[in-house]
Amino acid sequence: MNILIFGPNGSGKGTQGALIKKRFGVPHIETGVIFRENIKKQTELGNKARGFIDRGELVPDEITVPMILNRLQEEDCKAGWLLDGFPRNLAQAEALAEALDKAGMKLDYVIEIALARETAKNRIMGRRICAVDNNHPNNIFIDAIKPVEKDGKLVCRVCGSDQLSARADDQDEGAINKRHDIYYDNQTGTLAAVNYFRNRTRVIEVDGAPGVGEVSAALAAKLS
Repeated sequence: MNILIFGPNGSGKGTQGALIKKRFGVPHIETGVIFRENIKKQTELGNKARGFIDRGELVPDEITVPMILNRLQEEDCKAGWLLDGFPRNLAQAEALAEALDKAGMKLDYVIEIALARETAKNRIMGRRICAVDNNHPNNIFIDAIKPVEKDGKLVCRVCGSDQLSARADDQDEGAINKRHDIYYDNQTGTLAAVNYFRNRTRVIEVDGAPGVGEVSAALAAKLS
């Protein structure tokens, strides 16, 4: 089963990707990891990509797409894969589709985790990190994992620690808006890429607003 997964920052896409990986036994391929591994191993494509990165430039699709395709053709992907983080725009969607076709690789599903832009931003800005264990989920904008108020102060809902903090990048509203500008652009951005695939394969859309369990159950039902 070969799958692309889309969702804005704050939609829980990474969490759902991990659950799909476990349920269907396919590797969760993240494009950022592909870049880092190619650069670390000093592959030909990795060296080319590093040159652009060092100059602060975007890596061209003619480097990115072959790098991704190489990863999808590795042994652990023989039974399928879940690609996360690419394509980010319409041009990349077209380039990836062409490359998959040439390689004889069928795309079975495209998953879109739909979430209103304001909700997505609130979820990012609402994240709180527990000093005791940063895996303790706390978010002031999600009722199911909202920190507990104790003596007029918010404490970790899991362990009760009063040492909760927000990551600086989670509070950078300008940066969040910039990423979301790209994602929610349905003319040339990421949503345009999703729409491009609607004419080529089955697109499964799920509402990202409910809790993790409900979203996971909805996805599982549609993928089975």
